[in-house]
Amino acid sequence: MAEEETVEAEEKDLIEILEPSSGPIDLTRYVDYVRDPAAGAIATFEGTTRDTFEGKRVVELRYEAYVPMATRRLAAVCAEARAAWPVLRVAVAHRLGTVGVGEASVFVAASAVHRAEAMEACRYVIDEVKASVPIWKKEVYENGEVWKENREFLERREAAVGPAQERKKAACCCGSKVRVDEESTGGMI
Repeated sequence: MAEEETVEAEEKDLIEILEPSSGPIDLTRYVDYVRDPAAGAIATFEGTTRDTFEGKRVVELRYEAYVPMATRRLAAVCAEARAAWPVLRVAVAHRLGTVGVGEASVFVAASAVHRAEAMEACRYVIDEVKASVPIWKKEVYENGEVWKENREFLERREAAVGPAQERKKAACCCGSKVRVDEESTGGMI
Protein backbone atom coordinates (compact mmCIF):
# COMPACT_ATOMS: atom_id res chain seq x y z
CA MET A 1 0.00 0.00 0.00
CA ALA A 2 2.99 2.31 -0.42
CA GLU A 3 1.54 4.29 -3.32
CA GLU A 4 -2.01 4.57 -2.00
CA GLU A 5 -3.37 8.02 -1.30
CA THR A 6 -5.03 8.02 2.13
CA VAL A 7 -6.81 10.79 4.02
CA GLU A 8 -8.29 10.57 7.50
CA ALA A 9 -10.49 13.59 8.28
CA GLU A 10 -11.16 14.11 11.97
CA GLU A 11 -10.14 10.43 12.35
CA LYS A 12 -13.73 9.62 11.41
CA ASP A 13 -13.33 9.17 7.64
CA LEU A 14 -11.13 6.70 5.80
CA ILE A 15 -10.54 7.60 2.16
CA GLU A 16 -8.33 5.52 -0.11
CA ILE A 17 -7.55 5.52 -3.81
CA LEU A 18 -6.09 2.06 -4.34
CA GLU A 19 -3.29 1.61 -6.85
CA PRO A 20 -3.47 -1.39 -9.22
CA SER A 21 -0.87 -3.30 -7.19
CA SER A 22 -3.19 -3.23 -4.15
CA GLY A 23 -5.40 -6.00 -5.50
CA PRO A 24 -9.07 -6.42 -4.58
CA ILE A 25 -10.74 -4.10 -2.07
CA ASP A 26 -10.68 -5.54 1.45
CA LEU A 27 -14.35 -4.88 2.25
CA THR A 28 -13.98 -6.03 5.84
CA ARG A 29 -11.32 -3.38 6.46
CA TYR A 30 -13.77 -0.57 5.62
CA VAL A 31 -16.74 -2.07 7.47
CA ASP A 32 -14.55 -2.57 10.53
CA TYR A 33 -13.33 1.02 10.23
CA VAL A 34 -16.85 2.46 10.44
CA ARG A 35 -17.90 0.09 13.23
CA ASP A 36 -18.62 2.12 16.36
CA PRO A 37 -20.20 1.20 19.71
CA ALA A 38 -22.74 4.01 19.26
CA ALA A 39 -23.77 2.82 15.78
CA GLY A 40 -27.08 1.09 15.34
CA ALA A 41 -26.49 0.71 11.62
CA ILE A 42 -23.76 0.31 9.03
CA ALA A 43 -24.80 0.88 5.42
CA THR A 44 -22.56 -0.22 2.56
CA PHE A 45 -22.39 0.02 -1.20
CA GLU A 46 -20.17 -2.19 -3.33
CA GLY A 47 -19.86 -1.27 -7.01
CA THR A 48 -18.83 -4.26 -9.12
CA THR A 49 -17.95 -4.91 -12.75
CA ARG A 50 -20.89 -6.46 -14.58
CA ASP A 51 -20.44 -8.86 -17.50
CA THR A 52 -22.61 -7.05 -20.07
CA PHE A 53 -23.58 -3.51 -20.99
CA GLU A 54 -26.20 -2.73 -23.65
CA GLY A 55 -25.84 -6.22 -25.13
CA LYS A 56 -22.01 -6.09 -25.29
CA ARG A 57 -19.89 -8.53 -23.31
CA VAL A 58 -17.72 -6.63 -20.83
CA VAL A 59 -14.24 -8.11 -20.33
CA GLU A 60 -13.01 -5.65 -17.68
CA LEU A 61 -13.08 -2.05 -16.51
CA ARG A 62 -10.02 0.19 -16.32
CA TYR A 63 -9.88 3.17 -13.98
CA GLU A 64 -7.62 6.20 -13.98
CA ALA A 65 -7.67 9.19 -11.64
CA TYR A 66 -6.05 12.46 -10.84
CA VAL A 67 -5.27 11.10 -7.37
CA PRO A 68 -4.53 14.32 -5.41
CA MET A 69 -7.73 15.99 -6.66
CA ALA A 70 -9.79 12.79 -6.30
CA THR A 71 -8.63 12.40 -2.71
CA ARG A 72 -9.47 16.02 -1.87
CA ARG A 73 -12.89 15.71 -3.50
CA LEU A 74 -13.62 12.46 -1.65
CA ALA A 75 -12.71 14.17 1.64
CA ALA A 76 -15.10 17.02 0.75
CA VAL A 77 -17.88 14.54 -0.11
CA CYS A 78 -17.44 12.80 3.25
CA ALA A 79 -17.55 16.18 5.00
CA GLU A 80 -20.73 17.07 3.09
CA ALA A 81 -22.34 13.77 4.15
CA ARG A 82 -21.24 14.38 7.73
CA ALA A 83 -22.81 17.88 7.64
CA ALA A 84 -26.10 16.59 6.21
CA TRP A 85 -26.59 13.48 8.38
CA PRO A 86 -25.45 12.54 11.89
CA VAL A 87 -23.06 9.82 10.72
CA LEU A 88 -20.42 8.45 13.05
CA ARG A 89 -17.87 7.25 10.53
CA VAL A 90 -17.48 7.08 6.74
CA ALA A 91 -15.12 4.99 4.63
CA VAL A 92 -14.68 5.03 0.88
CA ALA A 93 -12.25 3.14 -1.34
CA HIS A 94 -11.85 3.21 -5.13
CA ARG A 95 -9.57 1.00 -7.17
CA LEU A 96 -7.46 2.16 -10.08
CA GLY A 97 -6.22 0.00 -12.92
CA THR A 98 -7.95 -3.12 -14.21
CA VAL A 99 -11.02 -4.46 -12.41
CA GLY A 100 -12.30 -7.81 -13.66
CA VAL A 101 -15.91 -8.95 -13.98
CA GLY A 102 -17.45 -9.59 -10.57
CA GLU A 103 -14.78 -7.62 -8.71
CA ALA A 104 -15.44 -4.48 -6.64
CA SER A 105 -14.16 -1.18 -8.02
CA VAL A 106 -15.66 1.08 -5.34
CA PHE A 107 -16.83 0.56 -1.78
CA VAL A 108 -18.58 2.94 0.61
CA ALA A 109 -19.49 2.33 4.25
CA ALA A 110 -21.22 4.70 6.66
CA SER A 111 -22.27 4.19 10.26
CA ALA A 112 -24.87 6.09 12.25
CA VAL A 113 -27.08 5.67 15.27
CA HIS A 114 -30.07 4.94 12.99
CA ARG A 115 -30.28 3.06 9.68
CA ALA A 116 -31.99 5.84 7.69
CA GLU A 117 -29.11 8.25 8.26
CA ALA A 118 -26.48 5.61 7.48
CA MET A 119 -28.26 4.59 4.27
CA GLU A 120 -28.86 8.15 3.09
CA ALA A 121 -25.26 9.17 3.75
CA CYS A 122 -23.96 6.06 1.97
CA ARG A 123 -26.14 6.77 -1.06
CA TYR A 124 -25.06 10.42 -1.10
CA VAL A 125 -21.38 9.46 -1.03
CA ILE A 126 -21.60 6.99 -3.93
CA ASP A 127 -23.75 9.37 -6.00
CA GLU A 128 -21.20 12.16 -5.45
CA VAL A 129 -18.30 9.83 -6.26
CA LYS A 130 -19.91 9.10 -9.62
CA ALA A 131 -20.92 12.73 -10.26
CA SER A 132 -17.95 14.78 -9.11
CA VAL A 133 -14.77 12.84 -8.30
CA PRO A 134 -12.10 12.86 -11.06
CA ILE A 135 -11.93 9.10 -11.57
CA TRP A 136 -12.42 7.90 -15.15
CA LYS A 137 -13.72 4.53 -16.32
CA LYS A 138 -13.01 2.69 -19.54
CA GLU A 139 -15.23 -0.29 -20.40
CA VAL A 140 -13.36 -2.97 -22.31
CA TYR A 141 -15.53 -5.26 -24.46
CA GLU A 142 -14.73 -8.36 -26.50
CA ASN A 143 -14.76 -6.19 -29.61
CA GLY A 144 -13.56 -2.76 -28.44
CA GLU A 145 -13.44 -0.28 -25.59
CA VAL A 146 -14.93 3.07 -24.65
CA TRP A 147 -14.38 5.73 -21.97
CA LYS A 148 -17.63 6.17 -20.03
CA GLU A 149 -19.22 9.20 -18.41
CA ASN A 150 -21.44 8.42 -15.44
CA ARG A 151 -25.14 9.22 -15.71
CA GLU A 152 -24.89 11.30 -12.52
CA PHE A 153 -22.12 13.43 -14.05
CA LEU A 154 -24.07 13.95 -17.28
CA GLU A 155 -27.27 14.87 -15.43
CA ARG A 156 -25.44 17.40 -13.26
CA ARG A 157 -23.65 18.93 -16.27
CA GLU A 158 -26.89 19.22 -18.23
CA ALA A 159 -28.63 20.84 -15.25
CA ALA A 160 -25.79 23.36 -14.97
CA VAL A 161 -25.51 24.37 -18.63
CA GLY A 162 -28.85 23.33 -20.13
CA PRO A 163 -29.56 20.75 -22.83
CA ALA A 164 -28.91 23.02 -25.84
CA GLN A 165 -25.51 24.13 -24.52
CA GLU A 166 -24.71 20.52 -23.60
CA ARG A 167 -25.32 19.32 -27.16
CA LYS A 168 -23.18 22.15 -28.52
CA LYS A 169 -20.32 21.26 -26.13
CA ALA A 170 -20.60 17.55 -26.99
CA ALA A 171 -19.81 18.34 -30.62
CA CYS A 172 -16.36 19.54 -29.57
CA CYS A 173 -13.73 17.16 -28.25
CA CYS A 174 -12.52 19.64 -25.65
CA GLY A 175 -15.91 20.68 -24.24
CA SER A 176 -15.81 24.12 -22.69
CA LYS A 177 -12.05 24.49 -23.25
CA VAL A 178 -12.61 25.34 -26.93
CA ARG A 179 -15.15 27.83 -28.16
CA VAL A 180 -16.51 27.46 -31.68
CA ASP A 181 -17.63 30.58 -33.47
CA GLU A 182 -20.21 29.15 -35.86
CA GLU A 183 -21.70 32.47 -36.92
CA SER A 184 -18.72 34.28 -38.38
CA THR A 185 -15.86 31.99 -39.32
CA GLY A 186 -17.06 28.52 -38.53
CA GLY A 187 -13.64 27.97 -36.99
CA MET A 188 -12.17 27.79 -33.54
CA ILE A 189 -11.19 30.85 -31.62
